[in-house]
Amino acid sequence: MSSTQGEERHLPLPFEKLVPEEMQRRAAEFYAELDTRRSVRFFSDEPIPDGVLEDCIRAASSAPSGAHRQPWTFAVVRDPKLKHEIRLAAEEEERETYAHRLTDEWREALRPLGTDWQKPFLELAPALIVVFRQAFGTDEKGERQTNYYTQESVGLASGFLLAALHHAGLATLTHTPSPMGFLARLLERPENEKAFLLIPVGYPAADCTVPDLVRKPLDQVSVWY
Repeated sequence: MSSTQGEERHLPLPFEKLVPEEMQRRAAEFYAELDTRRSVRFFSDEPIPDGVLEDCIRAASSAPSGAHRQPWTFAVVRDPKLKHEIRLAAEEEERETYAHRLTDEWREALRPLGTDWQKPFLELAPALIVVFRQAFGTDEKGERQTNYYTQESVGLASGFLLAALHHAGLATLTHTPSPMGFLARLLERPENEKAFLLIPVGYPAADCTVPDLVRKPLDQVSVWY
C-alpha cells in the first residue's frame, strides 16, 4: 500500500532490521574494506570490464541530494586523445599552482605525498570520471530550476562513487587541479555544470607505491555526547 503526505505519493520503506551481531559484522567488514582504499598515482593501462563503471555510477546516484534535485553529472572519459588534452590542460594549471599559488605551509603539507605538477596518470588510467556539479537545472518545461545544497549533494555522491569503485576492485585518485574550468570546455558541458572532482580510475601499476600515511584514530575524529 502507499500513502500520501501533502500532494506527494509515499511508498513503504523496504527495510530489514538486523540482529546486533550481524550489524556489528557488517560494520566491521565495511570499515576493514574501506580502510584499504588509498589514493593511487601509478596506474596500469589495463581496461576496466564493461558494466563496472556503469553500476558504480548508479550507486553514486543513489546518494541523497537537496530537494532530490540530483544535481550531478558523471562524465566518463576513455578516449586517449581527450585524456591527453585533459592532461595537458591540468598540467598547465598545476605548473602555475606549484610555481606561484602554493604557500610554504601548503608545500610542507604536500611534501610527504611527493607530488608535483606532472600528472601522467591522467593518460595512463583507462578511465577518468569527471564529476560535475549542476549549479541549476531545468524543469519539465525547460525553464530554469533552482538546485539546493549542490556542494553538499555532489560531495555525498562523490563519496558514494569512491566507495563503490573501491568495492568493485578498482583504484582511484581524487584530483582537483585548480581552477578546473578547462574540464567543462574540453568536454563541452553546458553552462550550468561546474567541475567538482576529477577521478582517475583503473588498476594500480604492478610497481605501484603509496605514501606511508597513518589515519587518525577514532578518538581524534569523533566526539560522543
